[in-house]
Amino acid sequence: MNDTGAGPVVIFGGRSEIGVELAVRLAPGATVVLAARRADRLDEQVRALRAAGATAVHTVEFDADDLTAHGSLVDKLVAEHGPIGTAVLAFGILGDQARAEADAGHAVAVVQTDYVAQISLLTHLATAMRTGGRGALVVFSSIAGVRARRANYVYGSAKAGLDAFASGLADSLHGSGVRLLIVRPGFVIGRMTTGMDPAPLSSTPAQVAGATARALHKGRGTVWVPAPLAILAFAFRLTPRFVWRRMPR
Repeated sequence: MNDTGAGPVVIFGGRSEIGVELAVRLAPGATVVLAARRADRLDEQVRALRAAGATAVHTVEFDADDLTAHGSLVDKLVAEHGPIGTAVLAFGILGDQARAEADAGHAVAVVQTDYVAQISLLTHLATAMRTGGRGALVVFSSIAGVRARRANYVYGSAKAGLDAFASGLADSLHGSGVRLLIVRPGFVIGRMTTGMDPAPLSSTPAQVAGATARALHKGRGTVWVPAPLAILAFAFRLTPRFVWRRMPR
């Protein structure tokens, strides 16, 4: 249930498995907006949200990498649906680490989507939500951001930067009526990781969404999915460098 206050639930990345699963959990009694590329092809997601009890479901065109359009999109959403109640940043790409090591353009593309675009949108959203004096922001970090690994350091570096930015933004929002939840999942078994062997303490999009919804309800600032991952993250930081560089993922 959407209990974060009045206002629409907006999922930036309206095709994201985690984003849609979370939207389903926040849908009862809420207006939900799915923002994605090819927004006219979200019929399946719209049906799922209506079945989950959303009072209204809208779609809007959104290209995360078009930074110049972020501000006007946020303004449009507020003008059409009122102050945003919950904004979920559910977009991102894993990228190809091997390609990124030789192709600077690909490395930059990963960081553009997973870090730069997130910062841009978060800044516009935080500004708009401060004006309204309420609401919640949801940011998806990752265990990969705790310490960059040889096998995925491009993606991991983007997540590390995003986590640091979101942590600072959360502090800056303190007392404004707007709160920010940082979600730190481990390996998520889904479309993005198809063909990869699951890592220890893996989860599914449904499990990540469930934990996120519960954390929102409790007003928490961070949540690890699953919870024991926080202990593993602590161990990661203490692992000697000569051991760490041999980590497979």
